Amino acid sequence: MARTAALQPEQIPADSKQALDAFTRNIGFTPNMMAAFAQSPIAFNSWATLLGSLSKTLDVKTRDSIGLDVSEVNGCNYCLTVHSFTAEHMAKLAADDIILARKGHAKDRKRDAAVQFARQVIETRGHVDDADLKAVRDAGYSDANIIEIVALVAMYSLTNFFNNVFDHEKDFPAVAPLARSELGPARQSIGTIP
Repeated sequence: MARTAALQPEQIPADSKQALDAFTRNIGFTPNMMAAFAQSPIAFNSWATLLGSLSKTLDVKTRDSIGLDVSEVNGCNYCLTVHSFTAEHMAKLAADDIILARKGHAKDRKRDAAVQFARQVIETRGHVDDADLKAVRDAGYSDANIIEIVALVAMYSLTNFFNNVFDHEKDFPAVAPLARSELGPARQSIGTIP
């Protein structure tokens, strides 16, 4: 049961309207999460700007894989439904790749390093060790890319926390939860996929 209202179009604050209308045009409808988030133009527009900027980094498969990974760790079912849908329809990830990302991995070696690093960042609250940095660098990521991975973790965590707090009605197809035993530790050598 939602803990805050998804605003109707006539209730959207004027300062949120432009960004929300752009999302609605791009997606084809207004997701409940965005209609609720728009209640705070400051928070909503800050998030929208960050999302727009980070959509220019890495590649869409890696970004969506990180979103799935972070949302799984944070237990955000709303975001898992969104990212599963976008990963399949926009990033063109296969169903088994989506599950693998939720487990903190990817078939592609370079993407796997980014997803594993994102998992370490979220699980350790940024207290990664030298081996984690070496692994992601050895996979071909620059320090600028690593900063972008950290920013993606933070952005996805923001929406995870927002959605967990307000428990919006899901407006994307449901996904089955993974058992905690399926998740396993993120720290494995790169290229080792469970």
